[in-house]
Amino acid sequence: MSNGDTVDRPPHDGTVPKRRKLLNDEAHHKRTSAIFAPFRTIGLISSTAVPFTSLPLGKTTFQITTSVGRCLHTYDLRRGLNLVFITRPQTPSTITATCAWKDRVFAAWGGENCGDEAGIWIFKRGRLTKQLELPKGNRERVLRIIVFGSWIVGCGLSRIEVWKSSTYEHYTSLTPSSSRSAKSSVLTGDICNMPTFLNKICVGRRDGSVEIWNLRTGKLIYTMLAPSSVSGSVTALEPSPALSILAVARADGTVALHNVRTDVTLLSLNTRMTRNSTISSISFRTDGLGAGDDGNKQGIMATGGAGSGDVTLWDLNKGGRVRGILRGAHNPSLSPGESGGVNRVQFLPGQDVMITSGMDNALKSWIFDANSLSPTPRLLHSRCGHAAPVTRLCFVPSNADGSDAEGKWLMSAGRDQSLWGWSLRRDGQSTELSQGSVRKKAKKLGLLGQTMGTGLSTTLEDLKAPEITSMACSLNRDGGMGASAGGGSVWTNMSSKSGRADASETNATGWESVITAHRGDKHARTWFWGRKKAGRWAFESGDGTEVTAVAITACGTFALVGSAGGSISMFNLQSGIQRQKFPAPLSPAQARKLKLTLADGDGATEVKDSKRFGLGQGKHTKAVTGLMVDSLNQTLISCGLDGKVKFWAFMTGSFLNEIDWAKMTSVLSLQYHRHSELIGLSCDDLSIRVIDTETKKLVRELWGCLGQINDFCFSNDGRWIIAASMDSVIRVWDLPTGHLINALRLESPCITLAFSDTGEFLATAHADSVGINIWNNRTLFTYVPTRLLNEDETTPVVAPTTSGEGGQGMIDAAFEDQESEVDTKGIDYKALGSVDQISSELISLSLVPKSRWQTLLHLDIIRQRNKPKEPPKAPEKAPFFLPSLDNAKPSKSTTQAADGNEQVTPFERSRILKMSGTTSTFTTLLNAAAENEDYDNFISHLSSLPPSAADVEIRSLTPSEMVPFVHSLTFRLRQKRDYELIQAWMAVFLRLHGDVVVTGGLELRQALKEWRAIQEQERARLADLVGYCAGVVSFLKSGR
Repeated sequence: MSNGDTVDRPPHDGTVPKRRKLLNDEAHHKRTSAIFAPFRTIGLISSTAVPFTSLPLGKTTFQITTSVGRCLHTYDLRRGLNLVFITRPQTPSTITATCAWKDRVFAAWGGENCGDEAGIWIFKRGRLTKQLELPKGNRERVLRIIVFGSWIVGCGLSRIEVWKSSTYEHYTSLTPSSSRSAKSSVLTGDICNMPTFLNKICVGRRDGSVEIWNLRTGKLIYTMLAPSSVSGSVTALEPSPALSILAVARADGTVALHNVRTDVTLLSLNTRMTRNSTISSISFRTDGLGAGDDGNKQGIMATGGAGSGDVTLWDLNKGGRVRGILRGAHNPSLSPGESGGVNRVQFLPGQDVMITSGMDNALKSWIFDANSLSPTPRLLHSRCGHAAPVTRLCFVPSNADGSDAEGKWLMSAGRDQSLWGWSLRRDGQSTELSQGSVRKKAKKLGLLGQTMGTGLSTTLEDLKAPEITSMACSLNRDGGMGASAGGGSVWTNMSSKSGRADASETNATGWESVITAHRGDKHARTWFWGRKKAGRWAFESGDGTEVTAVAITACGTFALVGSAGGSISMFNLQSGIQRQKFPAPLSPAQARKLKLTLADGDGATEVKDSKRFGLGQGKHTKAVTGLMVDSLNQTLISCGLDGKVKFWAFMTGSFLNEIDWAKMTSVLSLQYHRHSELIGLSCDDLSIRVIDTETKKLVRELWGCLGQINDFCFSNDGRWIIAASMDSVIRVWDLPTGHLINALRLESPCITLAFSDTGEFLATAHADSVGINIWNNRTLFTYVPTRLLNEDETTPVVAPTTSGEGGQGMIDAAFEDQESEVDTKGIDYKALGSVDQISSELISLSLVPKSRWQTLLHLDIIRQRNKPKEPPKAPEKAPFFLPSLDNAKPSKSTTQAADGNEQVTPFERSRILKMSGTTSTFTTLLNAAAENEDYDNFISHLSSLPPSAADVEIRSLTPSEMVPFVHSLTFRLRQKRDYELIQAWMAVFLRLHGDVVVTGGLELRQALKEWRAIQEQERARLADLVGYCAGVVSFLKSGR
């Protein structure tokens, strides 16, 4: 566990103490960002080499538990492999072995390096309950755990630890004899128990032999030697349904069925004949079917290994033969040095269901159909994720009706050539966008199983589209699940077909909404987001080179494709027909005219001097790296490696203008913020430049990245730019000030990132993980200063986890103590001035809640609405056998209170108090303020009164008190303070005492005229300021 974590570890007595919150933990605050709080990680299913473990729940379902690093995921098979439990807390180190027993799951962790801490924790329904006590000095990694009878056995590379399953007490340690003198490990970590052998275990060794140990006595009973010296180490052990028969797989690719009682090999199978891989998992089918010519005999064995994604089914009758091969069950390694293939294969006891997991981050269930002619099963359920690191992220935007306006979906593309849609609300809705019937196409072409030059069989990935390098999305014309698929054809190139496409059906149902560019491919491909499948069109680049940039207009009708040769083409997504090129191609007449113009020296000079561009000019000389179209489909902006940012007329394709940075830098990518009409450009000089598309001027240059900029994006409101670079730092700049306001240092570089349209989440993907990290935006509830940060103030943070432990939800962020997060160092509070009024020249509002003065204006309406419609009714008479209650009838006072005519109003009650000689605080402060002409105390008191009390005091004003009251409002209006309160009080005063003002004396009228004069003066001054600001803004936006 990292040093910044605060999770208490269980003591060695096996109990789990209560976790307490440390309020003044300095290390915790050092590892927390001021803006982004870790939330959770999505996309992890079975991302490690640790095999899954299964547990039957009665006779109806099974629970499958997988490891995703430092926590476990438990899936329910009956619910379609839905996630039911995630263990908490996380283990201090990576989990190395798991085992499910009864209602508990054992997880071994740590010991990967010499001296590292190790342990075994026990979870129940996702919660930590106990831990197994390890002997002192044992820090060895546990590779396999089994539980049977009264024993818990953990096997490492050099020793075996045994515990009692009833008390969890450590019983003994078993050490092979040769390891006492040898420094290297002698065990492989493979162990199993024979069903009829009491207190016995079988242990695999690196020399290929298998040892039988008695756990109760702690003695070695027997050693079954390897058939030859070149057999290699034991890679898998599995007891068969037949008594005393053990299946042993070795590194040379052989699987031997060995009789443990007689030490005789009954059957030896050579798996090298079917594939070039090492067997790491063996399982036997126990429902008594599948073998023989008719499939009604028992004797089916399944094998899988890490070198290939295939699962081989063996018929052990009549000497053993290959019954069938399940091709492409999991992905093999995508590149040398990466893990891949089948992690574990297991037949569920007594079921015709097989479970497989692979190191491609996938968990699958397969079922054997009873009357099927195929010996291989079909896919029943699957839970998958990216098999390789994610390279592109994009939050799905909202469509025209706002159905996806809450940041629900996230799209991701990875090096495994897949495109995924992730739901941030429910994991079960996440799915991979289909690329067509890839498996059916592979069987039809007969490609699966063919050997390539590398010695590996052709996989399903060889038939998928290449890795995605760029993508764009717009849902305004997406047809959802009802969109027409165009007859089922996938990725058709309309440029190579004659005739026109029939778009009548798609006009009513909608069309594709996603377009992607692929590495080394000259076609850009479309996708249906609503149907989660590949689209109809494959748009070819204009010059036959690789597609490097794509974009979709805001209306969702047109797609833009940029190529490595510098060409830009526009296609109609409904019909798939090319509509425009940039620059637009010349007609023969225009070409002849241009040729004559270029031949004329005076004409060429005139064009250059006026900075006008002719037809057919302006093409990028190098690869196009970014495209965008404004909201009104009037201007197309492109950038390229030639260092130029070009502006094009969208409808005509003519070249309008350009910004030339060719001598300074090359532009690597482009991001567009539609609401502010700003574009951000990342350059190879490690800077990010921001351009205003209206004025075509550079408005910001952001520096600070110390490595190549991998990706960047705008925040939803356009105030921030968030960038990820190769120095493993995510930086946040504030665009209005240009300050670097936050920097997060992570353990691995961030490859891509995206910010949700709602401003709630930041999604990041990293080079060393196949998961996607989700961060919460804390500024929705907390204040974040925008002061300039230094480079040495970079915050090392802890990344989100799949269990969400150590993360922070929206509710937690709302109630978090902000004092520790806001850095007030170096702030001169005296220079900030008063909080009530910053300057005497500014009209200031009060700090009184808005609801208070609004309620005062409509208090009569509120009272009338809340008045009872009828007096309380007497309860029904009780039955004769129940005693009556004397107080059952409403009292006379209560009945009178319900009648508005007999109720004493607060106004009358106030006047009675004044007639009795009692003076209120309101009257006392008003009279004192009228004598010394200082109304501050009176206004403060009136501001503190609730709406009902303020209404009573204004109603109870006598004619002699009205003039000082108007003077007090005029006094505060001259100070330009509490503007909305003054207006509310004056409105209530005129509504209540309008008749007195008309018939009143000259002094009251003179006071009101003075108040109106000052009011008109302030209104005119404010109108002049607003008009001046509007004129300045219009002048700056005109661009003239």
